[in-house]
Amino acid sequence: MLAFPSGSFSENSTFAITDVFSHMPKDALAKNFGVEQSAFDRIPREERFIFEAPVPPPLQADAVPDPSGSVPLDMRFKLMEQKPDASRGGKVRIADARNFPISTEIAAALVEVEPGHMREIHWHPNADEWQFYIAGKARMTVFGAEANSRTFDYRAGDVGTVPKAMAHFVENTGDTPLRFLELFRAPRFMDVSLKQWMALTPHELVQAHLDIDRGLLDALPKEKQPIT
Repeated sequence: MLAFPSGSFSENSTFAITDVFSHMPKDALAKNFGVEQSAFDRIPREERFIFEAPVPPPLQADAVPDPSGSVPLDMRFKLMEQKPDASRGGKVRIADARNFPISTEIAAALVEVEPGHMREIHWHPNADEWQFYIAGKARMTVFGAEANSRTFDYRAGDVGTVPKAMAHFVENTGDTPLRFLELFRAPRFMDVSLKQWMALTPHELVQAHLDIDRGLLDALPKEKQPIT
């Protein structure tokens, strides 16, 4: 999957090598490359964007040494090799500018939830969330303030979204593991756990609002538990 921080681009305004060559005088091309003009007789007149071509060789055989050295920042991040934040009900792996320095505009989390468990109630303070469901079945409730909320069902191949700062959870409603991606147009992954927030807020204040047992509040974990 490819994720772009901006969709305001078009192949019609992209720098294309076929477009460049077809709009340069053939004598200038010949002089530039030190060859005869006939070397450019087969240059296509139309721009090539998506077209059939031979499959390239293995990456190692196709590498071209750069006199300026290699790219200083790696553009590939092996997310599955990262140690997950694991709990009894699942695990989360995060990729953002902290561990993938070149990713300054997109952050992501790969979430795995076992049957009977859920991605805890939380919200994201810095960006809208875009989801892609990879495997399993899910149910998500999104709360948008002022008594507005909606519940949705998802399955593999579906896409979901949650506006910034709206509280939500994602529950595994199937009998197989649920896997989905959370994507954000932001340099860092940030979330606020409702349970942790309540644990760190004066309990008298929370109790006054909710009329729930003080023992429940005292037992809340102060460490975040993404899967519960």
